[in-house]
Amino acid sequence: MCVCGGGQGGVIMDSVAPFVLLLLPGLHWTAAEDTSWTYTGMLGQSEWSEHFPECGGSSQSPVDVVTTQTKYDARLAPLTPLGYGQHGNRPFTLYNNGHTAVIELPDWMTLGGLPWLYSAVQMHLHWGSGGPSSGGSEHTINGQSAEAELHVVHYNSELYPNASAAMAQRDGLAVLGILIVIGEEANPHFDNIINFLSRIRHANQKVLIPAFDVQSLLPKDLGRYYRYNGSLTTPPCYQSVMWTVFHERVQISKAQLLKMETILYSSRAGDPERMLLQDNYRATQPLNHRVVFASFTAGSGKELSSGEVTAIVIGIMCGCVGLAVIVRFIVKTVRFCALRHRETAAVNSSTSSWDVLTNNRPAPMQRMKETDKAKEKQQEMVLNSTSQAEKRSSPQSEP
Repeated sequence: MCVCGGGQGGVIMDSVAPFVLLLLPGLHWTAAEDTSWTYTGMLGQSEWSEHFPECGGSSQSPVDVVTTQTKYDARLAPLTPLGYGQHGNRPFTLYNNGHTAVIELPDWMTLGGLPWLYSAVQMHLHWGSGGPSSGGSEHTINGQSAEAELHVVHYNSELYPNASAAMAQRDGLAVLGILIVIGEEANPHFDNIINFLSRIRHANQKVLIPAFDVQSLLPKDLGRYYRYNGSLTTPPCYQSVMWTVFHERVQISKAQLLKMETILYSSRAGDPERMLLQDNYRATQPLNHRVVFASFTAGSGKELSSGEVTAIVIGIMCGCVGLAVIVRFIVKTVRFCALRHRETAAVNSSTSSWDVLTNNRPAPMQRMKETDKAKEKQQEMVLNSTSQAEKRSSPQSEP
């Protein structure tokens, strides 16, 4: 989170002391400018703590979020941006402060879902230089950096009258961290910033831009995030920030990222040498026994890359096709078995009827034999009767 000056601002009360204004994030200097720190070189990050003691503190930001070491906290509710889209006709101020591009935000934009009410101050970006192994984001997840990072800065308006009074207090600031990665399509919401960067190419340049819905820059899922206590990521590195780093990344196109990385200068317009404003991110700092809390369980928070999502979709489609083939095979098998069963039943029924007819056929033959025997017996009786009659008549004919 950038806390340096260099551009003209208008959200601080005129009565605020000048030396305080020098430290307020993204706001203008009211005294001699202090450009005594850079991201690299002799006045780079490794030297910050010599000039700004709190930069060597034990609760510095950014950090690497190791998801397996986060602690789930069911009390972490989804954040609620209030008034982010109620910009009306008032334009935003976009300026180059020599360290980043800053957009001042009206203080009627507030953030709910936190222990106190926080009012918006400004938002700004961090990015890399486009190298194959370069980073860009300040926070990392499991050691992996994103291409860029957006910070939306708020101050505790419930306890403090303004941002300058809050920024040095332990509970003074709340910052949203949004990791930005490259996607296939351009993000039209980020064009509200990127398309105007060419008008503030040099340090101390500013321009009024049309206001827009700030929430459109945030992830859609505001309920899954990491929470920890940390610091400003630039000098003076006050350890006064309650950080919320969203789990869901936001995508922009490669062309949009290229503009962000190559269009701005950290040098002024009149400087003899132009210095590109690149790699304006701080290296991750030790946790030092701090706990990073998660608003979601580890299982539900697994990050999927676009390739993994594509593989899952293809797998589901192949699974559906395979399931359809299996169902069709089962249906055909069932129909075939049913047909075979009916054919077998018909054959068995035919065989049983034939067996019955075969068993019944000899019966008439038996009755015929009995009839023949009766006739033979009757004929025998007739013959016997005739024979007896002949015997009785035989003696009477003898003289």
